[in-house]
Amino acid sequence: MKTRLFSAVFATMLAFGLGACTVDQTDEGEAPTVDPGELPGYDVEPADIDVDWDTTTVRTPDIDINQDPDTARVDTTTSR
Repeated sequence: MKTRLFSAVFATMLAFGLGACTVDQTDEGEAPTVDPGELPGYDVEPADIDVDWDTTTVRTPDIDINQDPDTARVDTTTSR
C-alpha cells in the first residue's frame, strides 16, 4: 500500500517536474562523423516554484449530547 502511494506521488512529481521547464536549443547539431562531431547545445531553465507552509486555526462547533443512560447503546466497535 505504501509502495503504491509512493509510486503515485513520485510519478506525479516527475510529470510536473518534466513539464515545468523550458528548453531552448542554443546550437545546431550535426550527425557525428568518424571524428567525434558536435552535439547540439541546450539551455534548460527549470521552473521557479515557491512552496510555502502556513498554519491556520479552525474553529469547530461545540456539541453537547445529553442522553438518557437507560436508553444509551454501548459502542462495541473496535477502532484501529
